[in-house]
Amino acid sequence: MVPAGRWPEQWRGTPRARIAAGCAAAAAVLLAGCQASGTGAAPATGQAPPGSSVTVASVPGVGGAPLYVAQQQGYFRQAGLTVHIRSFPSAAAEVAALHSGAANVAVGDYADFFYAQVQDAAAPMVVLADGYDAGPNVMDVLVRSDSTITSPQDLLGKTIGTAAPQLMPNSPGGPPYSLETVAASSVLENDGIQPNSVTWKPMPANNLIGALRSHLVDAILVTEPQIFQAEIQLGARSVLDACSGETVNLPLDGYFAQASYAKQHQGALAAFHAALLRAQTSANQPAPLNAALAHYAGMSRQTAALITVGVYPTSLKVGSLQRVADLMSFYGALPRPLDVSSMIFP
Repeated sequence: MVPAGRWPEQWRGTPRARIAAGCAAAAAVLLAGCQASGTGAAPATGQAPPGSSVTVASVPGVGGAPLYVAQQQGYFRQAGLTVHIRSFPSAAAEVAALHSGAANVAVGDYADFFYAQVQDAAAPMVVLADGYDAGPNVMDVLVRSDSTITSPQDLLGKTIGTAAPQLMPNSPGGPPYSLETVAASSVLENDGIQPNSVTWKPMPANNLIGALRSHLVDAILVTEPQIFQAEIQLGARSVLDACSGETVNLPLDGYFAQASYAKQHQGALAAFHAALLRAQTSANQPAPLNAALAHYAGMSRQTAALITVGVYPTSLKVGSLQRVADLMSFYGALPRPLDVSSMIFP
């Protein structure tokens, strides 16, 4: 028997594991909260106040898939909402859009948005919903098939390629600069390796697989769909799951809005919430989830069906989100501690 959420060691990192993990994870798609324009309390039917609309900023990726499921299935429209989803290249661009009013809501990486919250107290944000949580092997350190690195301990003194930072600063020998490097630092330390004993090499995310292929780095720290792509293209294998041990089930992406804006539109937000509940039901089946990933994240249908997907939670647990902020603070990625409970939207 295999414990829930775990796969036999010989299956890990194989297409067989991807198929099994993808099918299992597709059954757990998030309710993600966002917020729309319009005022007044939402009726019990889940209908938005007349004229409600929302512009949502999203960086294409796995975390925001339920947003597109709801759009494709017409759930927002049926709730009386006009929803515009705009793609942005980075979390920094999303935060700028929130501040300027170009977007009302953004779905993105907790680490970058928590960093923005601490850095700009004059423009506080609220967390509307927990968007995407880690599952096994959704954030891995990969090596080439011919690498002599076979365990986390073998990473000592090695160079690990990572996606370039977005909002968080990076300096040689400095603190982690992304949720990935924060999580990996925690797992490395649990395995008896000081995080500063490895060298993080930031680069454009699209260059990571090529850097591993060309031996420019010893390993890469990546998420899906790059994990799947590296396995298919290079036969890459995982030597460290960055979301394991103390980082197991770590929240990865959430939905955010400017606090002042969210306060004025609680009725429309409740209707948006109800529409996404319907999207969660639809996304329990692989077809809607795969269609959403293929449509907006630029994946092929095959890739969408085979990648490993984490968990789209149906509730927000403040303690879980606080874990992210505490890890960031512990490793110096936040200049000061952050009380996440002060950010939760009522």
